[in-house]
Amino acid sequence: MELTALDAIDVHVHVEQDAHGCYSLDDELMDASASYFKSSENRTPTLAHIAEHYRARRMAAVVFTVDATAATGHPALSSEEIADQAAEHADVLIPFGSVDPHAGQAAIARARRLVTEHGVRGFKFHPSLQAFQPNDVRHYPLYETLAELGVPALFHTGQTGIGAGLPGGRGIKLRYSDPMLLDDVAADFPDLTIVMAHPSVPWQDAAISIATHKANVYIDLSGWSPKYFPPQLVRAANSFLRHKVLFGSDFPVITPDRWMADFTELEIKNDVRPLILKDNAARMLGLK
Repeated sequence: MELTALDAIDVHVHVEQDAHGCYSLDDELMDASASYFKSSENRTPTLAHIAEHYRARRMAAVVFTVDATAATGHPALSSEEIADQAAEHADVLIPFGSVDPHAGQAAIARARRLVTEHGVRGFKFHPSLQAFQPNDVRHYPLYETLAELGVPALFHTGQTGIGAGLPGGRGIKLRYSDPMLLDDVAADFPDLTIVMAHPSVPWQDAAISIATHKANVYIDLSGWSPKYFPPQLVRAANSFLRHKVLFGSDFPVITPDRWMADFTELEIKNDVRPLILKDNAARMLGLK
């Protein structure tokens, strides 16, 4: 990947459909998230479409699915297939894997294979959708493996559009995505790079505190239009967290075009913009 050819790195892009026509979520959850985000674009682009979309914008994209098989009963897309197909678009795609934390030793073995055999560069977790508490010590062997492999872990934090508006939110519990649960993980695994995804509403101040306190923790700005960012997050990104904040869109529910258009209107210092859009992610991912 040639960094000089890129204007930005989007660290949060979902693969929602594979080459076989299978989807990452069941119809009810997919429709609910589309309604929540008011998605008007293609809600389920293939990996090839994603590569074309980002190449045309001189952007790279971190791509992944979420394996929530145990919690939802819906079969996950193949992280192996995503990584292998992403290798065909290595100029713009950076594959992350996903393993189900409930799988225990099988998840650990699979994570190792994904990195060593398929070139995965990190892992995505969604505690609410996967129904697990991140600081449960039962999952610590998995984190130990990721730290050993030298790959980052990106965790969904805050509220989620998945299940939003459904009775009981389809049983999805927001408390698993409280960023304070990741403070334990960051403290206990100082060699593990952690990215807290999204403005962590209703726990934004906690996320800022954690990223300030823990050198191994970043924040990505995906899942929200920048015009709705909490003001304290904007202030932190502009100052003491200028090297810890990352551009992420949450494509396909939020497009990079929409995100970038609103970001241009945000009061971010000129010397901070390139840090957020590319430089911080390149450092976090080990690309430079």
